[in-house]
Amino acid sequence: MNLVVEKENGMAGTFTQIYIQAVFAVRGRQNLLKKEWRQEIFKYMAGIIKKKKHKPIIVNGVSDHVHVFIGMKPSMALSDLIRDIKNNTSNHINNRGLLNGHFSWQEGYGAFSYSHDHIGNVHNYILNQEKHHEKKTFKEKYFEFLDEYEVPYEERFLFDWLD
Repeated sequence: MNLVVEKENGMAGTFTQIYIQAVFAVRGRQNLLKKEWRQEIFKYMAGIIKKKKHKPIIVNGVSDHVHVFIGMKPSMALSDLIRDIKNNTSNHINNRGLLNGHFSWQEGYGAFSYSHDHIGNVHNYILNQEKHHEKKTFKEKYFEFLDEYEVPYEERFLFDWLD
């Protein structure tokens, strides 16, 4: 991936290389992302990321959660980007009538940064979500991420888990 070059307010160029994987879940961890239209939604999310001037490396997931891997520019806060992805995809799903009921995402997300050397591994991990979740639940994998990256958390503030 090329460096992201940005010129802000006439200042000298800002050169960045920021890779973020964000993970977020369907409200109530319901299995609402139907396989027959899931890829369309992931492409739609990638389009939102591009429109916001970031690089979508891969967007994939399963019926109850999504992983987005992004080459980010520092011109936008990650929280704003995730908010826009969630809002726009919720509206898209609801406006298209893809479900009988109302679709929405849970509040919050996990975000994890990577070096350029890890792009291939992260891409392959996200690409093979269904295979990974045959062996471990979303909850197990999410706790692994939090522990691996030494992210302090209180379980009561995490996603609503379906146990």
